[in-house]
Amino acid sequence: MKSSHKVSFGLFGVLILMLNSCNVKKFVPEGKFLYTGAEIEIDADSTVENVSALKTELEAALPEPNSKILGMQPGLYFYYKAQREKPGFINKFLNKKIGKEPIYGSDIDPLGTEEVLENRLENRGFFYSNVNSSVNEDKEEKEMHVSYKAEVPSPYRLVNYKIDTKADSLYVYNEISRILPDTPIEKDMRFDLSALKYERERIDKGLKNKGYYNFNSGFLIFEADTNQYDNKKFDLFLRLKKDVPEKSIIPYEIGKVNIYPNYKVGEEKVYNDTTVYKNKNFMQEELFFKPKHLEPNVLIDEGELYNPETSSSTARRLGNIGVYKFININYKEIDSLSTDSLGVLETNIYLAPLNKRALRAEVQATTKSNGFTGPSLALSYTDRNIFNGGEIFKLTGDFGYEVQSGGGSKSGLNSINIGLTGDIIFPRLISPISFDKNAFSYSIPKTKASLGFNYLKRSKLFSLGSVTARFGYLWNANRYVTHELYPVSVNYVNLANTTPEFQEILDANPFLESSFKQEFISNLTYSFTYNGLLDAKKHQFFVNSTVDVAGNLVDLISGHSDEELQTFLGLRYAQYAKADVDFRYHFNFNKESKIATRLFAGWGIPYGNSDVLPFTKQYFAGGPYSVRAFNTRSLGPGTYHPPNEDDSYFDQAGNLRLEANIEYRFPLFPYLYGAVFADAGNVWNTGKNNLPGGKFSKDFINELGIGTGVGLRVDIQSFVIRFDLAAPLHDPAEDEGPKWDFDYKNPVFNFAIGYPF
Repeated sequence: MKSSHKVSFGLFGVLILMLNSCNVKKFVPEGKFLYTGAEIEIDADSTVENVSALKTELEAALPEPNSKILGMQPGLYFYYKAQREKPGFINKFLNKKIGKEPIYGSDIDPLGTEEVLENRLENRGFFYSNVNSSVNEDKEEKEMHVSYKAEVPSPYRLVNYKIDTKADSLYVYNEISRILPDTPIEKDMRFDLSALKYERERIDKGLKNKGYYNFNSGFLIFEADTNQYDNKKFDLFLRLKKDVPEKSIIPYEIGKVNIYPNYKVGEEKVYNDTTVYKNKNFMQEELFFKPKHLEPNVLIDEGELYNPETSSSTARRLGNIGVYKFININYKEIDSLSTDSLGVLETNIYLAPLNKRALRAEVQATTKSNGFTGPSLALSYTDRNIFNGGEIFKLTGDFGYEVQSGGGSKSGLNSINIGLTGDIIFPRLISPISFDKNAFSYSIPKTKASLGFNYLKRSKLFSLGSVTARFGYLWNANRYVTHELYPVSVNYVNLANTTPEFQEILDANPFLESSFKQEFISNLTYSFTYNGLLDAKKHQFFVNSTVDVAGNLVDLISGHSDEELQTFLGLRYAQYAKADVDFRYHFNFNKESKIATRLFAGWGIPYGNSDVLPFTKQYFAGGPYSVRAFNTRSLGPGTYHPPNEDDSYFDQAGNLRLEANIEYRFPLFPYLYGAVFADAGNVWNTGKNNLPGGKFSKDFINELGIGTGVGLRVDIQSFVIRFDLAAPLHDPAEDEGPKWDFDYKNPVFNFAIGYPF
C-alpha cells in the first residue's frame, strides 16, 4: 500500500512540474501576438428582452483562443518544443498526442467576425444592427485581445401567421392546415430564423407521419410581409415552393413486408423458402428465428400508411432483442401499384446477426481493508438465439483466492470464493396474461430467469454456501426510464464448518449470529431507474430506487404461529422490508469538466420472523464506491469502534445508510482526467443492537465519516480505470482526541473500474 501512495504522489508531482514549465511566451516569434480571446458588449434598445441570453449566443460565434488547463497551455508548450531542431522523442510524442498549433492575432479577422455577428442578430429579428470591433495588443506579453460592441435596435414582431391564400388547392395543404394549430410560432414573437427552420421540420415530420414518404422540409418557404405596418411588425405566410415533384405531395401505403432474419451483409440472394406469418414474409432457408417470436417486434403492417416513427420503433425493438448487430429497414417504391393520389412502398427488413457464441475472461487483483490480497478470474460464455426465439443464455463463473499478509497472528489466512451463475433472457413477456404487441409503446419487456451457486471459505473461520434463483421482468418505458421487477427471488444460505474462533465472534454479537442463521430468503424486488446522464446537457439527473420485501408469502404459506422461531421446509426464513434511493446530479461546465454529486439513503426494517436483516442484505460504508477515505466496511455503525480490527469486517454493517458525495472532474491530457472530491456517510442500526454507539439517533449528523481526496481517471471510450487517494477529515469512531483531524499522513488508496457516481 505504501508504494501505491508514492506512485500517486509522484505522478501528481510530475504533472505539477510539467504545468509550471508551460510558459509559452518565450516561444512566440517576433512580431507575432498570441490571440487570447474576445469579449462583446451589447448596447440594446430598452424593448429588447433577455439580453444575457442574446450575449451568450453571440459569444458562441467569437473565434476561440488556444485552450488553457489550470491557467497553463501544455498543448502550445509541446507544439513549440517539437519545432526545435532536435526536439527529442518525448516532445515529439507529446506534441502528437496533445500539441496544438498557436492561434495568432494575424489569424483573426475582426471585420469578418463583425459580419457574422450582424448576420446572427438579423436572423433573430434585430435588423439594422451595428457591430464594431477594437483590437488590443500587449507587446510585452505578446498577446492580442479583441473587443466587440453591438448596437441592437428593437426587433420586428409577428402579427399574423397563416398559409398563403394564393397557394394551389392541393390536398397536401389540407394536411398542413391540420398540423398548423400546434405551431410554437405565436403572435408578438420576434422574427427568428431558427424558429422558422424548426417550424419547417415540424411540418415535415407531421406530413411524413401521415404517409408523405417523399416530402422534404426544403419544399416549404416562408414569406414575411412588412408593407402593412409602420412600426416594425410583419405578417408571415407559408406555402410550397414552385415545381415541387408530384411524388412529394402524395401519401404512401405499405405493400409487402419482407423480413430477412439471417441476412449476411452484402449478400444478394433469392430465397425460395418463404414463411408467411400475419401478412409478413419471412425469408430464411433454414429456421434461424421463429416468425411467431420475431413478428411482435415488427410494427410495420401491410395496408397502413408509411410512418417513420413506426419504422424507428421497429428498429429499436429489433435492436433491443440483443442478437442483431445490423438492422436495415429499406423502402422501395412500387410504381406499378401507385396512383395519382396514393403511392405504394415495399418494405424490406434486413437483420444481420451477431456472432452466436462469445467467450470473455477478466482477471483482477484485489486488496481489501482486512489485509486480504489476491487474484480473481471471471469467465463468461454467451450463446445468442439459443432456442431460435432471440433467447440469450449466459453462464458466468468466478474464482477468487485471497491471502492475508502483513505479518501478525492473522498472516497466512486465506479465502476462496467460487461462483457459478446461469442467466437466460427471453425477449418477450412470459406471463399467464397475454398482451398485444402494441401494449408497450417503447419496447417489449424481457423475461429473465437466473440460477446461481456461490461458495466462500475463510480458513480458520467458516464456509458459506448459497443458492439463488430469480425470475422476473425488465423493460424500458422510454429512452430514460427502466423498470425491473422480480416477483420470484429465492436465496438459500448455509453457514458451515464454523471454527471456535468464529463462534466466539458470533457469541459476542447475537445479532450478527442471527443475520447468518436466516437460511431462507424469499423476496420480491422492484427497481426504477431514470438515467438522464445519457444526454450531453448542462444539467443531468439520475435516480435509482429499489424496494425489496421478503418473507410475507412464505409466512402465509407456512401458517403464522406464535412460536419465536418459524421455519419453511425446515429452514428459518427472513422477513423484512427494505427501500433505498440513489440520486445523482451532474453540472457540466463544458464537454469535459463537470461537478458530479450524489445523495444516497437506504433503510431496511426486519419484522415478524426476523429481528435483524440477513447479513447479505445489510448496508456497509467505506471503499472505492462509498466514503473513499475509509476502507471497505471500516466505517460505522455510528460511532462504533471494534475492539479487534481483524474481525471488524463482520460487525461494521447496519440496516440504515446515509451518504453524500461531491466530485469535480477536469481534463489533464487526452484520456487522462483529474478529480477533487469529498465524501460523507455512515451506517446505523435502528433496532436492537449490542454494538456500542451503533444506534441511529438525532445526532447522526455528527456521526458522519467525512473525507476528501484527489484522483486520476483513465477514460478510453467510456472504459474508466480510476485511482483515488483520500484521507479522513472526521472519523466518528475516534474516542480520544479531536474527531475533526485531516489525517493526510495516512491516506487510503482506492483502485476501481468505472466512476463511483
